[in-house]
Amino acid sequence: MSKISIVLVEDHAVVRDGLKALLTAEPDMEVIGEAENGQQAVSLAKKLSPDVVVMDLAMPLMNGLNATREILKTAPAARILVLSSYSDDECVKALMEAGAMGYLMKQTASNELVEAIRHTRRGNRVFSPAISQRLRSQKAGSFVEGGNVSSLTARELQVLKLIAGGGSNKEIATELDISIKTVEKHRQQVMNKLNIHEVAGLTRYAIAHALVEQKVPERI
Repeated sequence: MSKISIVLVEDHAVVRDGLKALLTAEPDMEVIGEAENGQQAVSLAKKLSPDVVVMDLAMPLMNGLNATREILKTAPAARILVLSSYSDDECVKALMEAGAMGYLMKQTASNELVEAIRHTRRGNRVFSPAISQRLRSQKAGSFVEGGNVSSLTARELQVLKLIAGGGSNKEIATELDISIKTVEKHRQQVMNKLNIHEVAGLTRYAIAHALVEQKVPERI
């Protein structure tokens, strides 16, 4: 099995070096790039197409929130795992809405980061325990696994059905008479709202909710 390729984004060199040492000690992980600000992170993600980007939040030139948005435009397959000293609800909400897969606190990173990266790579949401507990207590809609289909707009529901039916972005754009870019935007919104970040998962979800017939094959 190939190693999980990782880009580290952290503006403090000492912290970045510590994270790199922690991750390179794992036999299934490889740090393929390092960035000290959001602009560098966007450039590296586009160039290297990493499996996971470990993203700091407060950085010069471009912060982690904007970098997450930009990376997912140019490298949509990348999984973003936020690692920050800030954990207020607004920060967490903004990063999740931007497409990040998880949010960890730096204070507990040494105990959580390695397994969190593995889960993130598999498309699972990951939060530090304190954040996870808050989200559960707030019943934080789109954060919680298994988002409700009722949260989708009519257009997003159309896109979900066509994705589950095996349609490519180009085919969906033709079917709905919209641009491919608009399809991609709707696709990302569907994934964020349902907390499902792979086509096979969307297909299973659509079948389970009787949106398509079960005979439709999954496409990975």
